[in-house]
Amino acid sequence: MRQARYEWLTESNEFYGEIVETPGVWATGATRESCTEELQEVLEDWIVLGLSMHHRIPVIDGVNVNVEAVA
Repeated sequence: MRQARYEWLTESNEFYGEIVETPGVWATGATRESCTEELQEVLEDWIVLGLSMHHRIPVIDGVNVNVEAVA
């Protein structure tokens, strides 16, 4: 979540958060905390779906969740 970027949307009066390295991972919330919680859930779902579809997940903050080889 250290890679998350946030901005305040004045028109909708809420926070918007995204993780640039993970396309399509974004969330909104009335507070930054609620936006962060939603963003965390979206990221987790994005990783699970990507792994189940055998997509390569980007390494973020040195964490690599990809299976490199099957023994």
